[in-house]
Amino acid sequence: MAAFESLKGWSSTAKHTVTASYLAWTLDAYDFFLLTLVFKDIAAQFKTSITEVAVATMLTLACRPIGAFIFGRLADHYGRLPILMLDIAFYSILSFLIAFTTNIGMFYVACAAFGVAMGGVWGICASLSMETIKPSARGFVSGLLQSGYPSGFLISAVVFGYLYPILHWQGMFMVGVIPAALLILYIYICVPESPHFSREAAKSGKASTFSILRAHGKVALFAICLMTGFNFFSHGTQDLYTTFLRVQHGFDPPTVKNVLVIGNIGAIIGGLFFGSFSQAFGRRKTIILVTLLALPVIYFWSHGATPVALALGAFLMQVCVQGAWGVVPAHLNELAPAAARGTFAGTVYQLGNLIA
Repeated sequence: MAAFESLKGWSSTAKHTVTASYLAWTLDAYDFFLLTLVFKDIAAQFKTSITEVAVATMLTLACRPIGAFIFGRLADHYGRLPILMLDIAFYSILSFLIAFTTNIGMFYVACAAFGVAMGGVWGICASLSMETIKPSARGFVSGLLQSGYPSGFLISAVVFGYLYPILHWQGMFMVGVIPAALLILYIYICVPESPHFSREAAKSGKASTFSILRAHGKVALFAICLMTGFNFFSHGTQDLYTTFLRVQHGFDPPTVKNVLVIGNIGAIIGGLFFGSFSQAFGRRKTIILVTLLALPVIYFWSHGATPVALALGAFLMQVCVQGAWGVVPAHLNELAPAAARGTFAGTVYQLGNLIA
């Protein structure tokens, strides 16, 4: 209740900023998880194995630190807002172009380029949100922002379940460009620049991002190690779960959709609840608590014999996984040096992705 009390009296600026940041990460995740939903179809299209197609996920994740650094550095120098709009345009166009690849080599290149664009979004959204809201609302907003990731997964699962027979795998990548264009328009009209960003200070500041990060090397190393564990936790429970349901269990798209929707509802609940919980209980203690709760859930998540059992296991697992992740946006931004906040949080997050 304390978390929701902190939402009273929000300015329209804060509401629009948080909404736009949540939607940007949701659409980014939608495009990424579409890839994991159609491994089987792409393998058939290009006459190769699912294992070969899955290399695209590795390329996407491996290229995300490049985007986090490039777009984060640009955001620290030119402002959060214009770079966020630019980044959304890039990832939506690149996702659209994936539909037009004609062989596995082109597919790899397109996914790697998409990974660069995808990598920039989270850090900018997190810094923009945390710099705009009241400190008392950080826990709730952290959980809300991070719930954009399972929200994107949920939307992609629904699209897969209902529209896949009509759109096929290519059409599923193409439809995302429309909401992305509308989001850019919404940001342009309704969202102001971060109150903590000063263009004059950014231009006159003599310290480079590298020198700032070197001065905070121990914090950066801790954050990278932390995010490596987090990304094993997240991607290890999500990315190939659709293939597990379709190939190992032989479920049809509607059944896969149902299991994934239930799992991602759990993820959203977990992120919102434990992100808010961390405001009073503490960031690190909440992460440790929820991670330990995930251990006994592993068996049900992996060894359920029926769709109902697997859905329950997925729900509980994602409550824990995204419950821990719900703390991350606030925690990393509170650790970040102010002069490199746009670069720091996103870069350490995506370096953890690369290592994982």
